[in-house]
Amino acid sequence: MESLAIALFLTGLAAAVAWKVYQLCRAPRDASLRSLTLCLVCIACSYLFAMPSGEPGFDHIASHNMAKLTQNLLLLATSYFLMCFYLHSVADGPVSRRRARREAAVMVAIMVVITVAAKAAPGEAIAVGFRAADMTNPPVAVFYLGAGLYMVYTLAAASGWTRRYARLSRRPHATGLWLAAGGLTGMAFACAIRAIFIIIRAFEGSVPDAVTSSVSLVLMFSILAFIVGVTYSSARSRLDAFLVWRRHRRVLSQLQPLWELLSEAFPEYVMEPSSPSWRDRWSARGVHRRYTRRWAECRDCLVRLSPYLLDHAPDGATLDGTPPDVLAARLREAAGAARRGLAVQTRAMPVAAPHHEHRDDDVQELVALSNALRETA
Repeated sequence: MESLAIALFLTGLAAAVAWKVYQLCRAPRDASLRSLTLCLVCIACSYLFAMPSGEPGFDHIASHNMAKLTQNLLLLATSYFLMCFYLHSVADGPVSRRRARREAAVMVAIMVVITVAAKAAPGEAIAVGFRAADMTNPPVAVFYLGAGLYMVYTLAAASGWTRRYARLSRRPHATGLWLAAGGLTGMAFACAIRAIFIIIRAFEGSVPDAVTSSVSLVLMFSILAFIVGVTYSSARSRLDAFLVWRRHRRVLSQLQPLWELLSEAFPEYVMEPSSPSWRDRWSARGVHRRYTRRWAECRDCLVRLSPYLLDHAPDGATLDGTPPDVLAARLREAAGAARRGLAVQTRAMPVAAPHHEHRDDDVQELVALSNALRETA
């Protein structure tokens, strides 16, 4: 169970870091986005030092306890950048910068304390990890307790801010904010429980391994919930954009029979007769432009063709309520007459008009007509 949780966490973390770095490259002056990106990068780097293969190698290059110290310094930086994210989001530039400097001073003070404690700890007293560390040794207890209490402070404050903005937001932003708030609350709770464990063990008490493992899982899943929350809104927007792109590409394919028939009859209505480039064929902008253009071309050509439909139809025939398969057959005859340049007397009128004045309804009428053309080819 724990290994699966670690795999899920690392996968989600890597995806979130990549996405935020990409966003930051597009908006490098966004202070709140920069803080959030640094927050996620620090989380990722801290877990590199926590990996079983990374910690011994770093300690061998540097000195004992350095991997654990670096990991905790990165976690403190994670908490600080998380607070800066909210500071830059809710306040103007000068105010947020002054508050960020004050919070940075607090973070540096805590970093100095745990660094001195790590240097004062004997041998590998800290490198053995939280579960095996001897908390009766004062430097060890100060090391873990100092970092833990600072994280409780920053995470609790961030959780309160997130819940407040979640109540003021609408979906999908509210959904992401509530997920992030739940993750922050879970992280603050887990850090507070670990601080209690440190105090109990410092007075020679004992904490069952099962309880410690459960708190570690709560912390890991809380971090994952926070990561999902801060990326949810952007990911949801991208998913919605992808679904629109896919629907437009499908409609382009469905309209092909109708468009080919009409463009042969009235080539002057085709805006771009040349084949689209690979980029234009697959890019979102190209697909949306071709979708709009094809819809407009089909509509214009149908209006231009409507006199031929009525002039060459049986006496008394109309276009209202004509089934798509019947209209498709008449459409082929009318297109042939238009290509031959036959004269018509009837005025233009709507063809396959939708019941509601909405583009999607209009497109569906054209798709139904185009599908009928494909089936009767």
